Amino acid sequence: MSLQLVYETHSVTEDNEAGIATGWSPGRLSARGRALAVELGRRRPADGFAAVYSSDLSRAVETAELAYAGSDVPLHVDTRLRECDYGALTGCPVADLARVRLDHVDAPFPGGGQSYRDVVAATADFLEDLRRRDHDGQRILVIAHSANRWALQHLLDGTPLEDLVVAPFEWQPGWEWTLA
Repeated sequence: MSLQLVYETHSVTEDNEAGIATGWSPGRLSARGRALAVELGRRRPADGFAAVYSSDLSRAVETAELAYAGSDVPLHVDTRLRECDYGALTGCPVADLARVRLDHVDAPFPGGGQSYRDVVAATADFLEDLRRRDHDGQRILVIAHSANRWALQHLLDGTPLEDLVVAPFEWQPGWEWTLA
């Protein structure tokens, strides 16, 4: 069994533009984000994918819906693809969150949040589920969040999670892996 997994972050939100850490809050795509979501559908046409899997947070769902509106590609929404729950730090400036990310690789964020290892565990469970589905030889698109990308890079590339959470964000037009 082998499948191609293509990962894209959700499109730009109003919070992204304002430098706010959204966490599990729904977030809303900005005007620029909506245009970029449509561009995603052009850059990665639906006919190249057997399915699209999205976080259940509205910014990811909206990205998928705008990108693949009118196509036949099935969209599956999955809570295991959520961003890290920042607990009491949800809604804080991204710069403040960046200063404490390394402290929360294993320890949950205060106020009922998660650790980044919790996100890795949820993402690993999602990958195991993907392997059990009938996607052999197919391409699958996943639209989610930064923490999920770090989880994938940790699980599939072996990159230490501690290195990923402190690295500066560098957008690129997707990441790709082959799941054997």
